[in-house]
Amino acid sequence: MKRCKHGEMRNELADAVSPYLRSHAANPVAWQQWGPEPFAEAARRQVPVLISIGYSTCHWCHVMARETFSDPELAAHLNERFVSIKVDREEYPDVDSTYLASAGAFTEQLGWPLTVFATPAGRTFYAGTYFPPVPTSGLPSFRQVLDAVEDAWVQRRDEVEDNAAQIAGALAAQGSGKPGVLPSAPDFAAIVSELRGYEDVEFGGFGNAPKFPVATVIGLLLQRGSVGDLDAEALARRTLDAMAASELRDPVEGGFFRYSVQRDWAEPHYERMLYDNALLLDAYARVGRADVADGIASFLLGVMRLPDGGFASAQDSESTVDGVRVEGGYYALDADHRSRQVPPALDDKVLTGWNGLAIGALASAGVRLDRPAWIAAAAAGADNFMEGPVIRARIRETISAARPTLEDYGMLANGLLEVALATGEVRYSKRARAILSDSMAAADTVAFGVPGGADPVLAGHGLALAVDPSEGAYPSGLSAAATAAVNLHLMSGDPQFRDAAASAMEVLAPLAVARPISFGSALAVMSALDAGAGQLVVVTDASAPATQQAGIAPASQEADSPATAQADVASAIQRADALVALARSIQRSGSLVSVVTAGQAKAFAEAGFELYVGRTLRDGQASAYLCENFVCRLPVTSAADLRAALEK
Repeated sequence: MKRCKHGEMRNELADAVSPYLRSHAANPVAWQQWGPEPFAEAARRQVPVLISIGYSTCHWCHVMARETFSDPELAAHLNERFVSIKVDREEYPDVDSTYLASAGAFTEQLGWPLTVFATPAGRTFYAGTYFPPVPTSGLPSFRQVLDAVEDAWVQRRDEVEDNAAQIAGALAAQGSGKPGVLPSAPDFAAIVSELRGYEDVEFGGFGNAPKFPVATVIGLLLQRGSVGDLDAEALARRTLDAMAASELRDPVEGGFFRYSVQRDWAEPHYERMLYDNALLLDAYARVGRADVADGIASFLLGVMRLPDGGFASAQDSESTVDGVRVEGGYYALDADHRSRQVPPALDDKVLTGWNGLAIGALASAGVRLDRPAWIAAAAAGADNFMEGPVIRARIRETISAARPTLEDYGMLANGLLEVALATGEVRYSKRARAILSDSMAAADTVAFGVPGGADPVLAGHGLALAVDPSEGAYPSGLSAAATAAVNLHLMSGDPQFRDAAASAMEVLAPLAVARPISFGSALAVMSALDAGAGQLVVVTDASAPATQQAGIAPASQEADSPATAQADVASAIQRADALVALARSIQRSGSLVSVVTAGQAKAFAEAGFELYVGRTLRDGQASAYLCENFVCRLPVTSAADLRAALEK
């Protein structure tokens, strides 16, 4: 702990990478950043540790900072009797997951700010969320909590240490259960039926207030709809339509807010998260709601995209409107009035995993809705991650000390694969394959791991979770890595990728089948595995003259008139366009569609992606190769023939 010249302890957050931490730099609390040093100090001083976890767009985190952590008297007490650590949950998701799991021993109302009291060995012995400066609504004041924690620490230390050890032991045992069997078609029918039972039939969405998008579950339902479950498809569409028409959607800038306080989607919490909007862009593009998808993409590209092509993590809910700081005030204004205000702040922390979600969604949605600008933006964003080691977070050129997590490996790999499929550029697939192969090589208890291991502080205290199954609002690291592995298997034919995905999902299957509302992404991967491998490669040749691509001899070699030759060329181009359009409309769980030039197909094949071997133009014409479980039919050259093949 650094001290000022008079000996008082100093807040150490001013130079943090995280904007959330820097927003607490003026607190009189002697905050330290996550690392081994504060725990060592606590051991030396024999005092407990306060671990306060939040994120930049968390409203109540900022309320607690203003009401409680800005109080000089309370801060002096904290500095004297505790060691205080401030953590950005987005920068350190594994730290957050660990302490969120331990907090479950003390409260069912989990959320942020997460307030954890731990021993110098990092073991939790008490936890809660927001505590007010004075007792209210049944909640004790933060000072009362401090006094009770300190009394227990001083008067009942052995009991505290024993309880903390038991909680740590229970956490260590998580993930040690036997793997389950992956669900089959009847299981998925029961899962969809259960999800339908959660539907709010009056206002749409799932459950009661507060109402969240639950985008991962929508993705699962669309996957099941793609293999013929009409109930799943209808439920997904009803949910998407309800949200599109609700206050959850910003009518001006197009993005979706985090959640609504009321069951009817009223009173949104106005923060806008990168991951929500990425997942919802993909969903709305899948159902052809171009009006909504255009708005989301406009928000991502116009508000969230940073000058270097990366994407910010979130936009704040609070802003200053006409000199008054208020939550949501900016979003109540129309476009003209907004233009005269300072917009809510961005958390411009670039998170690798979340950027993977964004570039993947822009690429796939750009293909489905024919938006070349989205694909170009996705490729530009992907180019930020094409070299060097995988990192967790950065602010401009400053890289966070946080270790990358499995979600960074899985989400980035899958995002790069979507960019490869959208652009036909093999380099993105090669990078994705290298990233996922590194993760598989680092695997320990499950099929995927992180090179270099878990967070060293958690690992040093024996607190690192062997398996973190939590999914929440976006895919878990295991689900993201397994999704990328399925797609790599479809492109390469290498069974190790499918085996890894299946192995990872077997770990999650018992939890996911029992609680489908909490495991949408995992179940979507299981759906893909159950559906079997389907692939469609359409080969064109954009570099060749239209007459060659259409298989037509130049006009000078024909008896027909130039006008007839031009008509033939136009007809051939229309046939090729129709073939590509039909291919890109296909979205079946477990299947992959790739449209490439002949030259790109050759590059993929030479890079070891077996799906592309031998994929050439047929008689100079654009050709479609339809495969099932890697057994491919003869190529066809018309949309009508491809449609007939698909219907067999």
